[in-house]
Amino acid sequence: MNTFTRIAPRQLALAGILTLLAGLGACSNMSRQDQNTAIGAGAGAIGGSVLTGGSTAGTLGGAAIGGIIGNQVK
Repeated sequence: MNTFTRIAPRQLALAGILTLLAGLGACSNMSRQDQNTAIGAGAGAIGGSVLTGGSTAGTLGGAAIGGIIGNQVK
């Protein structure tokens, strides 16, 4: 059982790094407004999740609000 707990954080970190790199590469052909929308949605999802203790509705609501705000930023 101890072996599993030692391996899991490394795998989680690797998955996070790969996701981050794929996400950054996906934004290369986006307009500035599209990039701001995506960044706002991501930040809003994190904020909504933190403020509501991980609630799905809070995460989705935060993503929606953050996306709208990010879309309006010039």
